[in-house]
Amino acid sequence: MGGKCVTVTPSAPKNSDPIVIHALPVGGGILALSTLPGAGGNYAGDIEHLSSWTPAIVITLATDAELSAAHAETLGADMQDKGARWVHFDIPANAIPERAGGETWEQVSERARRALKGGGRVVVLCGDQGARSAMVALRLMIETGAAPGDTKDRLANAQEAGIGNENQINWAKGAEQNMPLFMRHTQ
Repeated sequence: MGGKCVTVTPSAPKNSDPIVIHALPVGGGILALSTLPGAGGNYAGDIEHLSSWTPAIVITLATDAELSAAHAETLGADMQDKGARWVHFDIPANAIPERAGGETWEQVSERARRALKGGGRVVVLCGDQGARSAMVALRLMIETGAAPGDTKDRLANAQEAGIGNENQINWAKGAEQNMPLFMRHTQ
C-alpha cells in the first residue's frame, strides 16, 4: 500500500503551536507520528485533536521529565478515557524501546500490528521532534511487511525529523517482516 502521507493540524488558541499529526497508510491501517500533546502550549486542545483520530493504540516514547515539560503527566489516563490503549516507553532520546511496564516491545508490536492489519489507527508520540517516533514507525512498517528501503523513503516524506542515531536505525531495520497470512477458503 503506497499511499500518501497526510498532515493534519487543528486550529489553536493564540500563543500556542497545535499538535501536528503525520499519518500514512501502513498494513491496512493508519500509522501516525506526532510530538507530545501540550508541547506547543495547548494540552487540552491537543488531546481533543488526538482523540478525534480514534486511535486504537497510542505509543509514547518519552521520559517522565519530557511528559512533565509538556504538561502531559496525565496523557495515559486521558487517552484511556478517550478509548485508546496507551503504552509508555520511558526512554531518553538516544534509546530504543525494550520494556513498557511489564510488556516487551514484541508484545506491544504484536498488538499494534494487529490493529493496523484490522484497519485501525496507531499513533506514536515522542518528545524529541520525531526521531523516536520515526524509529518505531520504521520498525512497525517493516514488521507489517514493507521493504526496508521503501519505508525509509515514505517516512522521510511523512515527517522532517531524523529517524535517530545509528543504534536506533539498526534496531528499526533489524525487524523481521511479518507478512499477513492469506488463506484460501475451501467450500
